[in-house]
Amino acid sequence: MFVRNDLSADARVLKEAASLRDAGHELTIVGALDPGSPEAIDRHERDGISIIRVRLPRYRRWWRWIRAPWRLAARIGRRIRPRPTVHGPARLDTLDWLAAWWLGNLGWARAAARVAPEADVYHGHDLTGLPAAVEAARRHGGRLVYDSHELFLGSGSFVGRPAWAIARIDAQERRWAAGADALVTVNQALAERLGPRLGIERVVVVHNCPPRPAEAPVSSDRIRVAIGLGPDDRVILHHGGFRAHRGLEILADAMLGPELAGAHLVFLGFGPLRASLVERSEDPRAGGRIHVLDPVPPDEVVGWVASADVEALALQPDSLNYVLSTPNKVFESLAAGTPVAASDFPGIRGVLLQDPGGPLGAVFDPTDPAAIAAAIRSLLDLSPEDRAELRARCRRAARERWNWETEVAGLV
Repeated sequence: MFVRNDLSADARVLKEAASLRDAGHELTIVGALDPGSPEAIDRHERDGISIIRVRLPRYRRWWRWIRAPWRLAARIGRRIRPRPTVHGPARLDTLDWLAAWWLGNLGWARAAARVAPEADVYHGHDLTGLPAAVEAARRHGGRLVYDSHELFLGSGSFVGRPAWAIARIDAQERRWAAGADALVTVNQALAERLGPRLGIERVVVVHNCPPRPAEAPVSSDRIRVAIGLGPDDRVILHHGGFRAHRGLEILADAMLGPELAGAHLVFLGFGPLRASLVERSEDPRAGGRIHVLDPVPPDEVVGWVASADVEALALQPDSLNYVLSTPNKVFESLAAGTPVAASDFPGIRGVLLQDPGGPLGAVFDPTDPAAIAAAIRSLLDLSPEDRAELRARCRRAARERWNWETEVAGLV
């Protein structure tokens, strides 16, 4: 397997590797080291899996000189024209980004392929891991698997880039994927788009679910203890990365309306928007009802989520990737027995409202704070008996359908 990160927090890759190991395969994962690492290559074993991490390349001095005029022109252009067009400084900025992305990824991919042992299958995770798998398969022979965790060209730094730049990388993705024997992805909506676009016939869906929960419900009051609430205070939780396009600010806005007066909103996690969320928590209008907590270890997440009354997820419709997603936190919440109020997107709606046992939460228009508040309120207003039944239904759905043991069978 090839993945362009240090493997410290990539639960999906590690779960896939462990499941294949348990099925009798011998696994090596080639990951990445920080460019500033003193070691070029790091090797160790983790639970019977070989881990090789290769240092990410630094930008070479000649490339810095080559791209310097682009950056200078972009700075000057932004001062002259505050809203540049794609034909001016924005195009220069994009050329800089495109070249940096290209050199950084291909440099690591070639180095990763060189250190990879000969294998029967080369498995590339996401578009950043695919070229390493392609190169290793070319060197040694063997089957090629592309594991696309999302619509990569519609996520992260690709969002908002001009069409010509996306088309350039899109064409390369198709070339790399042309020789793949199978495609693995995270839900049916992505499978139906990626398979035909990349020309890969064998497509396997592996939803990113946590392990099957125990039959007994998780008993937890960790959030109320952490922020000093009483047993009757209602807790709305959003856990995960504090990043753009996830609707964190609009969730905070929803707390200012009368529907959620008295309830508390907790952000549990980390990321670049943390300072902004802390500022909102100190807004007098929130009345001390918005809280920001540090992240917890992965194996403790379900216990913390179980102490919330509702998990709230307001992903924004800013790209097709978000609209088609089925976020991990939806499945983690079901495993915890916590109902979910989330954006009304096809994949999320299918999980929450089309379960054979009955609804597992509510959906809303993620651009409307009032709609968000109303959906959350509909779950908070349930009678104690109905609330207990809903939580039991969530746990049952996680045990019977939305768990890693069920999902990974297709990969094996």
